[in-house]
Amino acid sequence: MSRYMRACFDGLEAYVPGEQPQDRSYVKLNTNESPFPPAPAVLAAVDAEVKNLHLYPDPEGRVLREKLAEQYGVRPENVFLANGSDELLSFAFLAFCGRERPVAFPNISYGFYPVYASLYQVPYTEIPLREGFVLAAEDYCGLNRNIVLANPNAPTGRAIPARDIEEIVRANPDHVVLIDEAYIDFGGESCLPLIHRYDNLLVCQTFSKFRSLAGGRLGYALASQGLIGDLEKIKYSTNSYNVNRLTLAAAAATLDSGGYYEENGKKIQENRAYTTQELAGLGFETLPSVTNFIFTRCPAVEGEALYQALKSKGVLVRHWNKPEIADWCRVTIGTREQMDLFLDKVREIVKEAG
Repeated sequence: MSRYMRACFDGLEAYVPGEQPQDRSYVKLNTNESPFPPAPAVLAAVDAEVKNLHLYPDPEGRVLREKLAEQYGVRPENVFLANGSDELLSFAFLAFCGRERPVAFPNISYGFYPVYASLYQVPYTEIPLREGFVLAAEDYCGLNRNIVLANPNAPTGRAIPARDIEEIVRANPDHVVLIDEAYIDFGGESCLPLIHRYDNLLVCQTFSKFRSLAGGRLGYALASQGLIGDLEKIKYSTNSYNVNRLTLAAAAATLDSGGYYEENGKKIQENRAYTTQELAGLGFETLPSVTNFIFTRCPAVEGEALYQALKSKGVLVRHWNKPEIADWCRVTIGTREQMDLFLDKVREIVKEAG
């Protein structure tokens, strides 16, 4: 850091993205990307829009907002677009949290939550998950602070039902409850219908996972018109053209190709079940998952050692040194061919360890 950085950021621990090494070709099972490309219509839409790159995008994203509103049975005024869900989270922390409005989230969850809280100097509480990495709704009721929950949770893959979300929202009527549903389309239950009853509920989703658009960077929020208006105010005070023309075109075409993504989602769920079953046969413990990844551990090989051994064999998975989860690795679910290669390397490692 230079001597010009503000002192308040001296202790800031930035978010660490999943590694993207370039030294060799890897099977990438570490960043929860889709193994499938965008639908053909999406690629065609992007090609058609390239000629307009000399023009600014529509700052309101009207066409896409209308399509999303129609899909989810809301009005365009209930939809907010962002440059990835990370920007959406940043805007939400900036809009709704502060020294006088602290925030709470699980102690094991998406790593950007404590980063944004620290960046914006928001007091925060990390609430421990229960045994088995289970999130208990009662731990979040009546907290008298804003709440941020990933559902399904990452990196554990566990989900809680919409009725539990409603219990939390109802028990914190004077604070915003943000539900990060990045992985909801792989088998979870969305709490989106609840936004019609609770004006303090903010539901965030993304095109990065289920819709194969991680490189396009598009997140969106669904909420009451009041909350969306608050986010719009922050956007127009920071980055009014936050979603580029190519992404707007790609996302609109994505919504018109729903069947393609539904089929890919089924393949992911099938490969998830297959991989979990094969790992069980090798003695692994894997948490129940409704995401495009699994959280697993091997009694015979420590988490760090498994991660390093897989990397040396050309397979990337995600590992954290945080004590509570140091024995575990998160594995993105890819194609059947990718998962078979992963399993072959795991078998080699288990055999070498024995």
